[in-house]
Amino acid sequence: MPYGSRVEEMVLAPVEEPPETPLGPALSPSRAADFMTCPLLYRFRVIDRLPEPPTQATARGTLVHAALERLFDLPAPERTPQAARALVLPEWDRLAADEPDLAALFPDEAERASWLQSAIAILDAYFTLEDPRRLEPAERESYVETTLDSGLRLRGYIDRLDVAPGGEIRIVDYKTGRAPREAYEASALFQMKFYALVIWRLRGQVPRLLQLMYLAEGEVLRYAPDESDLLATERKIIALWQAIERARAAGDWRPRPSRLCDWCNHKALCPEFGGTPPPLPPEGGIPIPAEGEG
Repeated sequence: MPYGSRVEEMVLAPVEEPPETPLGPALSPSRAADFMTCPLLYRFRVIDRLPEPPTQATARGTLVHAALERLFDLPAPERTPQAARALVLPEWDRLAADEPDLAALFPDEAERASWLQSAIAILDAYFTLEDPRRLEPAERESYVETTLDSGLRLRGYIDRLDVAPGGEIRIVDYKTGRAPREAYEASALFQMKFYALVIWRLRGQVPRLLQLMYLAEGEVLRYAPDESDLLATERKIIALWQAIERARAAGDWRPRPSRLCDWCNHKALCPEFGGTPPPLPPEGGIPIPAEGEG
């Protein structure tokens, strides 16, 4: 499948923008992963909507994603490592202006400069994985949404959709963290299968390839799904939502301790560590997630 060559211009099915008013229950891959990791974490993020300050790691991921999106705005011959490096500072200035908490991450200019260099190193590593001069993505940072027969809306943002001359679809997601060990690859692929299911429901076509690009480590995880994969993913999502609904009805959001607890922003509120969660809203209602995560 010649994804490495320039793709033909194709007219794709239009994708709706996020609705202005909630239409019903919705689930994204990130929030689904939260519930599978720890139901209490899901509650903190979706029901309580507790703030989570940015970290240098999350900010670096945001910056790298932004720079890569801008890179593909350039004419193909100009998409070079030098051009990508030149995008880092202006994109950071734009992000920091939009979100002052980002600028507060760095107590001095030396630390900020070192951090910016780490983002540049990740962009340099990207060029060892593919040549953007030979690609014309069909869509970037694309919002997708579909509704299952149950009324549950599946939605999220896809980093990149590539379409080959023959019409085959590749879903690409950039990661700036560490690549998972083999035993955890299935969990990493759940997000991609979630997106593949949405694309299949929207366009009637199973994506040919799912590609997770772990930029910092120069590794790529690829998977070719089929209809049975996506039907199984749909059953898993339906069962997951039923579990969320049961937790909501019972007001029972149990913590699930793991090594990830050490990185949780809400550890001080967790009963497993002597904390007390805030009171639940009346009837434990679940607000419709409004954030545009993927």
